[in-house]
Amino acid sequence: MQITSAMKMVSAAKLKKAQDAITAMRPYADKLTELLQSLSATLDADSGSKFADQRPVNKVLLVAITSNRGLCGAFNSNIIKEVNRLANSTYQGKEVHFLAIGKKANDAYKKSGKLLANKSSIFDDLTFDNVAEVAQMMMDKFSEGEFDKIEIVYNHFKNAATQAVKTEQFLPIVPMESNSNTNLDYIFEPSKAEIVQELIPKSLKTQLYKAIRDSFASEHGARMTAMHKATDNATELRNQLKLTYNKARQAAITNEILEIVGGAEALNG
Repeated sequence: MQITSAMKMVSAAKLKKAQDAITAMRPYADKLTELLQSLSATLDADSGSKFADQRPVNKVLLVAITSNRGLCGAFNSNIIKEVNRLANSTYQGKEVHFLAIGKKANDAYKKSGKLLANKSSIFDDLTFDNVAEVAQMMMDKFSEGEFDKIEIVYNHFKNAATQAVKTEQFLPIVPMESNSNTNLDYIFEPSKAEIVQELIPKSLKTQLYKAIRDSFASEHGARMTAMHKATDNATELRNQLKLTYNKARQAAITNEILEIVGGAEALNG
């Protein structure tokens, strides 16, 4: 009980920092993605980016973002279940490979023979530059035609008690559906295509960084909740054991008193 209570307090302290980081980053990442999708939707095939190339889907890469450590409830198992569902149902008949970000994902898929890489060390030093290297590797694999589609599966942080499994398409870029009410006439300098070419790598790296940050905050929230429940359960168990112990002790004392009284009565008789 003391161990789980201490772990709960440690996770609560780490959660505050992780929550502030993802909350501050979301508006920037969402707006950057929205801008990129809006621009990509208006580009023709010749001026579009290689990252927006919609090819027939034969080879798929599923990126599973889990934690390096356990004791966080169903946090990791929910990700593994969703990745397995995508591989066995949505992409049944396709060639599916996995990229593990987190030791729990690596443990789940290292024996499958289809694990592309294990990037669990990212959590040892979670910075944009380290995440950008992984994002660049994924972009290179897609542009070289090694994969036709890349999807990210992670836990979306809502609050300390609630995390929702989310699947995002990383590549190819999904163009925003055109809406006549929101179409505006922009002037682009130097050109729309050049701006998109500059924005795409940055936006994709930011998208992956946001997903990992989201998962990192969710992990601490899930662990804090799990340790809180474990502490409550341990407290309840302790109270039950104390009650059982006291009943047994009282029964033993009663038996001793009865033996003493019985012995005294026998002597008197």
